[in-house]
Amino acid sequence: MSEVHYELFVRRRAGAQWTLEMATEIRTQALQTAEDVLTQGRAVAVRVSKETLDPETREYKSIAIFTKGMVDGGKPKKEVENRDPLCVQPADLYTAHARDRIGRLLEGWLVRHKATPFELLHRPDLVEKLEASGTDLQHALQKIAIPEAEARGQSVHEVIRHFQGLVERTIANLTKAFKKGDLPNLDKEGFAKAAERLAADPDRAFLLGAGIAASIAPAKTWSEKIARLLDLADAAPEEPRARAAALAAIEQPLSEIIGSRAGMADLLDNQDDLGATLAAMIRMTGGTAVEALIRIEPSVRGCMPELSGVAKRLGDWLSNDAFASVRASIAGRVLKELNGVRRLKPADAEAEIEFLRALAMSLTAAAGRILAPEDIQGAFTTRSKTLLNGDFIESLLGRDRSAHEEIKMLIRLTENVMGAVNKRSAARWLSANIQALRFEKELRQGPDSPVAKLTLLAGLQRSIGRSGLVREDHEPLCAKLGEIGALIEADSRLLTMLVRAPAPLPHRLQLLAKLAMGEAGPTGPVAEKARVEALKLARDPGARAELQSSPQTLDLIKTLVAQAA
Repeated sequence: MSEVHYELFVRRRAGAQWTLEMATEIRTQALQTAEDVLTQGRAVAVRVSKETLDPETREYKSIAIFTKGMVDGGKPKKEVENRDPLCVQPADLYTAHARDRIGRLLEGWLVRHKATPFELLHRPDLVEKLEASGTDLQHALQKIAIPEAEARGQSVHEVIRHFQGLVERTIANLTKAFKKGDLPNLDKEGFAKAAERLAADPDRAFLLGAGIAASIAPAKTWSEKIARLLDLADAAPEEPRARAAALAAIEQPLSEIIGSRAGMADLLDNQDDLGATLAAMIRMTGGTAVEALIRIEPSVRGCMPELSGVAKRLGDWLSNDAFASVRASIAGRVLKELNGVRRLKPADAEAEIEFLRALAMSLTAAAGRILAPEDIQGAFTTRSKTLLNGDFIESLLGRDRSAHEEIKMLIRLTENVMGAVNKRSAARWLSANIQALRFEKELRQGPDSPVAKLTLLAGLQRSIGRSGLVREDHEPLCAKLGEIGALIEADSRLLTMLVRAPAPLPHRLQLLAKLAMGEAGPTGPVAEKARVEALKLARDPGARAELQSSPQTLDLIKTLVAQAA
């Protein structure tokens, strides 16, 4: 499990103990499963807890985020617990929950035949192939029967026998409808006409589903299946009731294809580049909010790939309110990958930081449409942890950078990690590099002028201040930079030379003031010494006349006097 995950506990009957039903890294999945468990009568109470790993103790902290049902235990019921299996009639196998379970049980077989659970339930030819395979169906029944029997206190043989009967009835219904000619042929009749004809039919979902499954069957790739589904969506009728039924039927197989890694990889054709894949997925589902961000933010525009072909068509559909479950499927995939350990850009650590920033900005802009804000924050906090291990830092810094360049890169990393623990870890990396003798020697012995060196240190201080570190972390870092600045000033006697330089007094005072205010040099000893020298020069009786001719310098001196006060 990652740093944050969610656990679903259920109480099977009143007065029973809580038992763990599932653990997942996706918040929405845990909450939806909890609701489904109650709705289907599989438990009398549910509780979802958020488990957060403490990096220091390596123990999980648990917070209950959702409870429903008889959470207080209640009084034991006298009635016998309902032990009926979850699916009791063929129609139950067509629900989203059942199709998801079928997809997992028959994953290998479905991948070999380039099919989805939706197609299997609506295509007689696929059913015949599954029956002919011999062991695939039997193994699937055994895998589902064992946990089901344990949960309901029944024998495995009894549960297998029930599911075998259920499967046989489902196959018989599909075969009977096919032989009678009840299944529509969308290529001949037309999708709009079929949807309008079946709009009032109580079995319209099954019949339209069979027609859709047959229509996409000739496709050889997942991308071709998506294209055929979108063709059907374009041909959907305008009459509201028929259109709703038509789009709902299309949404089921589309969601299953998009939700699979193979389907998304075939659609985007960049399965080896996780960063580009997630960026394209977010662009497809983000709608106008993400498109507006791309127009105004160059860093996001550089990371977001252009959508074309089928992906562009799908993005146009998802930018509207259609296919909500498809957007949810993509959101679940995005959340799962962000909470995972796969690198966004395995060969380019700098690009990984840029992509992570772009993804965070895009998801935040579309918060609520793709993912909930708390899920976004949790995912990027988890992902930030992977950027702070030794391997990634070594890849990021490389071997040919100067000490100054390494610190700038670490500051960039610190700006883009989320979470208090991750910020603290980034501060430790920064501290190790700033405190290193290598950095001090590089600056003090480098070829640049003392003014340039002090300006560089001032820039680092400002960058650290903007990196989001807490005061306890960034103040020691800025203080160390100030100490190095004092050494550089002492080596060159810069302030002494500046005070005695033959340049006009306003010019000398302006540079001293900028050093004192942390603009041309780091805060700390150099700034304090520059302030003292500037005020000393300004108080000289002969300086008043020169200052009167330079209002800008006079304003700087007033600012220094106010700061000193």
